[in-house]
Amino acid sequence: MLALPTYLLAAVAEIGGCFAFWAWLRLGKSPLWLLPGMASLALFAWALTRVDIAFAGRAYAAYGGIYVATSLLWLWAVEGARPDRWDILGGLVCLTGTGIILFGPRG
Repeated sequence: MLALPTYLLAAVAEIGGCFAFWAWLRLGKSPLWLLPGMASLALFAWALTRVDIAFAGRAYAAYGGIYVATSLLWLWAVEGARPDRWDILGGLVCLTGTGIILFGPRG
């Protein structure tokens, strides 16, 4: 299913774009960080429209679990803070919801 890699692309683009704003406002980085940040957020929006789901609300809801799990990987890989057991449990709960939304039987 191509939804998963597309969702992962969207998640990395959204997190990267939001992190650029975080870096500017919270870490004192140059406002020039906003340029790639805005481009990354545009890539996120584009990628999310590529998911083959009939309704936008369902695509966004399913994406939520992927976003949470990818954010926890970002926390670890980019920010150097290892997720704790509650982070992991919460991420698994969110991914379970994503699976139910994506693979649940529909009439």
